[in-house]
Amino acid sequence: LNIFRVWVNCLSKASRLCVPAMNVNDSVTKQKFDNLYCCKESILDGLKRTTDVMFGGKQVVVCGYGEVGKGCCAALKALGAVVYVTEVDPICALQACMDGFRVTKLSETIRHIDMVVTCTGNKNVVGREHLDKMKNGCIVCNMGHSNTEIDLASLRTTELKWEHVRPQVDHIIWPDGKRIVLLAEGRLLNLSCSTVPSFVLSITATTQALALIELFNAPEGRYKQDVYLLPKKMDEYVASLHLATFDAHLTELTDDQAKYLGISKHGPFKPNYYRCRQTSPHTQNAHKHTDVSNRKYFF
Repeated sequence: LNIFRVWVNCLSKASRLCVPAMNVNDSVTKQKFDNLYCCKESILDGLKRTTDVMFGGKQVVVCGYGEVGKGCCAALKALGAVVYVTEVDPICALQACMDGFRVTKLSETIRHIDMVVTCTGNKNVVGREHLDKMKNGCIVCNMGHSNTEIDLASLRTTELKWEHVRPQVDHIIWPDGKRIVLLAEGRLLNLSCSTVPSFVLSITATTQALALIELFNAPEGRYKQDVYLLPKKMDEYVASLHLATFDAHLTELTDDQAKYLGISKHGPFKPNYYRCRQTSPHTQNAHKHTDVSNRKYFF
């Protein structure tokens, strides 16, 4: 998904995109529920199913403190793990500090770490220089976008032995007998080793479906051959559809309150540029916004 998103935005920047595209991945409903809340549960589920590890007292490094990293850190901390965070973004790093996590470099802590979880969406976050310094029995897994975060190519050498222990679990054995536990060969742990709750799938699928309907029903000229963010009204509608599951009841603004805030009492309640996190570096210049505040929706 991330590779496809980068590819689409590259086409857009080069003016080679043939059709309008809606970026659902950066919508608030996708980021908050699929990335934060779902990963908060699936990180524990995936690790338990594959390793039966006990989390209390374990030293864990989570690489990346975006929405996925936040969910993983919260879950691991809640079960008694000592969690460290690595970050390149000073805003995310400051958030991690304020949430009570020690922000450090992977090279500074890797020797005494029991578990490494990558959540950056980048490549070669965990390199051979880190893998060589890991202690015996260290668990390495990925919760990021693809299998590029762990440098697997450096592990496929004649000096290292691969031992397949069980489905999705491999031991990489060094000449001195040290072994690390690699899960899902660096692929996404939550998709390879655990299940995704149907409630989260419903939110994501609804967001995608509404985006497709909007693009299909839009009159000619509303969307050009470019990449657009999901309109905030749609984001809020997706969330409102799922409130009934919890028997939740929204408070309604009075006319006076709506006038004071300068918004419609029926939403959208946040401006289109509002996001629950910083915009992805791949898409921050490519997204366009459509003013939908006065438009009647198909729903």
